[in-house]
Amino acid sequence: MRFLAVCTALVAVTALSGCGQSAESGGGSEKVTLWLMKGSASDDFITRFTADFEKQHPGIDLDVKIQEWTGIGDKVNAVLAGTAKEGADVIEVGNTQVAQYVETGGLSELTLEGLRSWGSKDWLRGLSEPGSVNGAQYGVPWYAANRVVIYNKELFANAGIKSEPKTRQEWLAATQKLDKGDQQGIYLPGQNWYVLAGFIWDEGGELAVESGGQWVGALDDEKALAGMDFYKQLQGLGDGPKDADEETPPQSGVFARGQTAQIIAPPSQAAQIEAANPALKGKIGFFPIPGKSADKAGSVFTGGSDLIIPEKTRQRGRAVELITALVSEKWQTELARTMSYVPNKTTLAHVVQGNEGATAMTVGAAQGRATPKSARWAEVEAKNPIKPFMTAVLSGQDPRQAAKTASDTVSKVLSSDR
Repeated sequence: MRFLAVCTALVAVTALSGCGQSAESGGGSEKVTLWLMKGSASDDFITRFTADFEKQHPGIDLDVKIQEWTGIGDKVNAVLAGTAKEGADVIEVGNTQVAQYVETGGLSELTLEGLRSWGSKDWLRGLSEPGSVNGAQYGVPWYAANRVVIYNKELFANAGIKSEPKTRQEWLAATQKLDKGDQQGIYLPGQNWYVLAGFIWDEGGELAVESGGQWVGALDDEKALAGMDFYKQLQGLGDGPKDADEETPPQSGVFARGQTAQIIAPPSQAAQIEAANPALKGKIGFFPIPGKSADKAGSVFTGGSDLIIPEKTRQRGRAVELITALVSEKWQTELARTMSYVPNKTTLAHVVQGNEGATAMTVGAAQGRATPKSARWAEVEAKNPIKPFMTAVLSGQDPRQAAKTASDTVSKVLSSDR
């Protein structure tokens, strides 16, 4: 889910005696190291946060390390095992990665801190649920992002559409009006499976379910099939390829040509669209993916980051203080406004008012979900039987048979021995 550029970050500190944690820095200050993934926060935000944290915590030297995505899993696992050359006090990880690290072992449980100090009752479900395993909280929500509908205001006006659709049926009706001649009502490639997941969740279905300690695919359930049927209806109101995802070709480039009324994407893609076609500046709008009824937006896949603390840290108290600062209203507001993210709590949605794209995201984020909490889910995504399932259905094959084939593959991957 790198589309969101919202995903992961880590924390590290100078290792002591092969252990994964901080030592004191020069001058007698205690060093606490935070690893952040490249792109998670701006240099200006990091500078301001570091200065404020050190001011509020005299004697603490906060060392922020920026990490690359490539090879990051091995680096985190080394920290958790206590074998890293650089240790870690707090680690920012992708929200869907927490289950993998819990299986590896070495995470500190943070359930009580979440309840007592961090307002866990208001956390976004799409961040908090994947950070919780067997009822214990290991990942603390930091920030989120999700897809919205990006639309061409001029094309909507030309079609006589005066208000943004609030329900699926209104959305289909508007898209049908927009889909005419050389103009696409929506560009929705056939393998955008994150979008499909939201439609499946809206119907009450799941990608996979856990039963008796074993995960099994659920794409052949009637509710999941209903979600795929809606995807097919919507996808047919444009010229998106049935056998490709949103990056083949990049959908922002398709939208930038000016003859596509809508795409489903994170709001950050608006900047790419405007860079490719400056004539569209001021003509791009955003609205939450509509739900089945007007009182609730559609479900969306939530991408973003959680914060974890390794068990082997020698600075657990300081690490807790660091997370307390990062999830505070002050710095949640600063991060959301600086990076156009969704804050980690539903109660903070108001802080991005005035940012049209981020505001649309917060509405959807309230209905946000994440992928199944199996530690093996990344292996499912690597093989990704969902994509050919979607292509098969869109190409006219029997939906139940295609779904059964995909579900069987999901079950096999999730239950196989490593």
